[in-house]
Parts: sequence; C-alpha cells; structure tokens
Amino acid sequence: MIRMEDNRRPLFQLLRLSQATKSWRQGPSHVSLDLLKRYFYIPCCSPRPKDHKPDALFVQALISTSLLQSDPIRVLVTGAAGQIAYSLLYNIAKGDVFGKDQPLVLVLLDITPMLPVLDGVVMELQDCALPLLREVIPTDKEEVAFKDLDAAILVGSMPRKEGMERKDLLKANVKIFKSQGAALDKYAKKTVKVLVVGNPANTNCLIASKSAPSIPKENFSCLTRLDHNRARSQVAIRVGVPADNVKDVIIWGNHSSTQYPDVHHAKVKVQDKEVGAYEAVKDDSWLKGDFISTVQQRGAAVIKARKLSSAMSAAKAISDHMRDIWFGTPEGEFISMGVISDGNSYEIPSDLIYSFPVVIKNKTWKIVDGLEINDFSRGKMDATAKELVEERDAALEFIA
Repeated sequence: MIRMEDNRRPLFQLLRLSQATKSWRQGPSHVSLDLLKRYFYIPCCSPRPKDHKPDALFVQALISTSLLQSDPIRVLVTGAAGQIAYSLLYNIAKGDVFGKDQPLVLVLLDITPMLPVLDGVVMELQDCALPLLREVIPTDKEEVAFKDLDAAILVGSMPRKEGMERKDLLKANVKIFKSQGAALDKYAKKTVKVLVVGNPANTNCLIASKSAPSIPKENFSCLTRLDHNRARSQVAIRVGVPADNVKDVIIWGNHSSTQYPDVHHAKVKVQDKEVGAYEAVKDDSWLKGDFISTVQQRGAAVIKARKLSSAMSAAKAISDHMRDIWFGTPEGEFISMGVISDGNSYEIPSDLIYSFPVVIKNKTWKIVDGLEINDFSRGKMDATAKELVEERDAALEFIA
C-alpha cells in the first residue's frame, strides 16, 4: 500500500503505480474508486475512515496522467480509402470503439491506385488533432499492414460489377481473403480479433480463418450487426419507442437476402414495462412478412435511393460490434454476430460462419443456447444455412 500525504503528491510517485494500471482498458468515465483504493491510501481525515475515498482533485490528476493510458494498440482497416472507412475511422480514432483512454496506431490498407486518396484520409485524421491517435500508417503492402495487429477490420473486398456472375465474385474474393488470412497468420498477434465486413462476409470470414491456422477460429467474426440494428430499428419505429427500448432481436445465418431476422425472443420496453415483440407490435402478419423482407432488402433499398451502398450505418454497426468484443455485451442482453458454427445447439451444419445470438465477456463470445425454435423459424434458419453451405463448398473448390 502506498501512503501519500496531502502535502506531498508529486506525480512522479505515480510511477510506482504503472504496473498496477498497465492493464486498465476502460476510459475515465469508467474509473473505479475501488481499483484506486487497492494501491494507495490518501488520508482525508483522521483516523482513517473504514470506507475512505481518494479526494476528487487527486483522482482527477491520476486520471489525467499518461501513466494511466495503456500501450497503443494496432488496429487495421482495409479498404481504407472507401466510404465505409471514411465514416468509421473517426469513430475509432476518437475512442468510441476501443476506449476513451486507449491510444491507437491506425494502419490503413488499400490497393495501390488508391494510395493518393489514402494520403488525403491521413491528412484529415491528422487535422482532427485527436489525442489518442499516435500514428497513422497508410500502405498497400500486407507485410506492413498486418504486422503485430491487435484488431483487424477487413472492409475491403471486390464489389460485384455489372454482368459479373456470382461465382466470379466469390472466386475474386476467395483470392483476397486467402491472402489476407495468410498475412494475419504470418504477421499478426495470435490474439488478434478479426472482423470481416467485405461481402460475401460470412464466406470471406471462413476463408480468412482457414488461411490463418495458428489463430483461433473463435477470433474471427463477420458483421451482421448492421442487420441486427436494422431489425431493432424497424420494430422500434413500428411500436413508436426509441431503438434502445428494443433488445434481443436475432439475425440468423448469412449476411444476404436469405438472412432470417427473428423477433420471437425480442423484448420491447413500452411505458416502463418490458413485453415480447409480438405483444408490442400487435401485427403478426407484418412481423412474419414485410418486417423480414424490409431487413433482408434494406441494403439494396439504400443503394437504390442514394446510388451508393450503406456507409454511415455500416460504420456504426462495425463500431458496435468491435466495442462489444472489447468490453462485452450489456448484462442480460444478446447481440448478433457471424461466428464459427462448430458445436452449436441449433442443428446448423459445422464449419460455417453463421450469424447467431451471442453474449460476450472477457473478449470471448458464447452462443446463446436454449432458445425455442418454432417451425416457421426452423425453415428460415435452414434455408440460409443451405446457402452458406453452397458458398463454402464453392469457395473451397476455388482454394483447391
């Protein structure tokens, strides 16, 4: 225990606390006085009270000192010159994803022709003068991009072009994600958390994981949080409540038009009372019809309206997904993520990246088991699994 008198508190004494605070990952808004009291006692009165608290001025000084900040983490964003990354990078750099006291090195990867655009993105990040952002590294080289990563957000992929067959799109992306998976395996930390966003996200994620055999399969996930947020929002709008009054919606399966947005287990807070989504909406036909198709086709609707794919909402969903990996899901609530299907209790074939309801604690996800599945849901879940099996088998043929 370190006893620091009121009349002598030079900050250099905090050096003795550096080991105690090195693993602190959360921002100042999450400061725990219990944690602080473990390492020093500041007498505010005499005799020492049973449940003393450090005085506010010293706590403020402690928070402001850089000794409480963690070592910088390295975060990669691919497709970094694109519109999703343009909306995402500021969220990451200002601490909305990995914590308000977590310094960052941002690594930005894109193809060689996009490097001039990437230079502009770097200038803008510099001009934001963000205190957490220690370095920005733009590159077109995998050996630079994937070195010593703590987190990788793989946004870039080959977009579908006019006249392109689906198998051609899949073949092009298999090549990209096989290469990036191998780079992860060779250069990144074995603890790296990998989020695949580029479509077809589920199968791209599976290929990346298979190409990185030294990294646990559980470290790979794909983005279905955008679909999750869309489903949550649609229910909230229908009922007339804020979106955060809706929880436990589920996206099952593929991030495609076969996905199954399921609200059989969702809860809605209406007038301070939590009820099931079906009770709150009071329109079963909508929930089994237009609601599902609206969420399934939302991406296409955005493209039709703005002539560009979803960017702002995708960046928000990526931020939500990675923040939950880093800090865990709220107590008593689950979210949707595409994860490896091995050992699941819902009769989904193994060796797929399939979206399930999950809870996360200590950066480890767990599929929520024991949810009742009715015949309607069973059919939808199996249909999207069938599509994923077909995608997987085709992708593995291309690898071979």
